[in-house]
Order: sequence, then C-alpha cells, then structure tokens
Amino acid sequence: MDPDRYVQALIFAASAHGGQHTPHGLPYLTHVCSVAAEIVAALQAEPGRDEDLAVSCALLHDVVEDTDATLGQLEVAFGAAVAAGVSALTKDVSLDKPLQMLDSLDRIAAQPPEIAMVKLADRIINLGPPPPRWSESKRLRYRNEADRILDRLGHASPHLARRLRGRIAAYPPDPV
Repeated sequence: MDPDRYVQALIFAASAHGGQHTPHGLPYLTHVCSVAAEIVAALQAEPGRDEDLAVSCALLHDVVEDTDATLGQLEVAFGAAVAAGVSALTKDVSLDKPLQMLDSLDRIAAQPPEIAMVKLADRIINLGPPPPRWSESKRLRYRNEADRILDRLGHASPHLARRLRGRIAAYPPDPV
C-alpha cells in the first residue's frame, strides 16, 4: 500500500467531510478511518488484492454521497478506478428509496472485488451500536439490509463476510 496515496485520500476525505459528525456525535472522519481499518485487516488476511484501490475507496466511499465532492474531482485526484468504485458505492438518489440499495449492489458487483470489500466493511462499522433514536423497526430493517449485502457481496471476502455475519448476529433488536 502506498502511504502517500493513503494520506492523499485521508486529506481529501477530511477536507470534504469537514465538520460532519456521525449519528453518535463523533467527527465523521472516524467512520471512514474505521472502514479503512477493516479493509487493512482484510487485506492482511487475504493478500493479493489491490490495496491502493481498496483503501482509497474505503477512505473516500462517502464523499460523493455526503459532500459537495464530485466524481470528476476523484478521477483527477485518484484515477478512474477509484472514481468508478466510489460511484458504485454511492446511492442513486434519483431512484425510489427501496431501489437505491439494490441498484448500488448491482453496480458494486460489476466492479473489482475490492469495491465489494468496502461495502462489507462499511456495513460492519455501521452495525455498531445503533443511534438511540432508532426504532425497533428501523433497526430490524437495517439488519435485514445487512443480510442482503452479505448475501450479494460476501463472496468477495471470506474474512469480511465472517466479520459481518458476526455483527449481524450481535446487532441489537431492542433499544440500547
């Protein structure tokens, strides 16, 4: 993994996400760094992957969906493969909400397996303690969506599939 590329992606993500926070009030950068940590662990367990693609996309996976950053900016800064990966990881908000995840999963599946790894890692991190304001039905829908992600993309990384399966099993159905 190229440390200069890692730092470049981290700085881009930090600048793009600026003052954003997670639902738990932490700086949003903690989320993308946590996803990148899952990817780094998976890359160690499953060598032979495109480390720069996987880690760059992990750090940048939400910049187009959640900030003013564009795919064009990503392509200039990180290349076509990273821009295509982030594009696949970005929901198409022009679609009805129930179709957005299915469409994204289709686009992720058409990318190199490193992109599916990012989606798996993202959901692993997102299946930490849910925000207290989430209802039981919202938590159940979120866990069911994680099952669909695992079913569709789990083949891309046995390591991350095991991690996600464990997070799904432990995800609280009741308020925490």
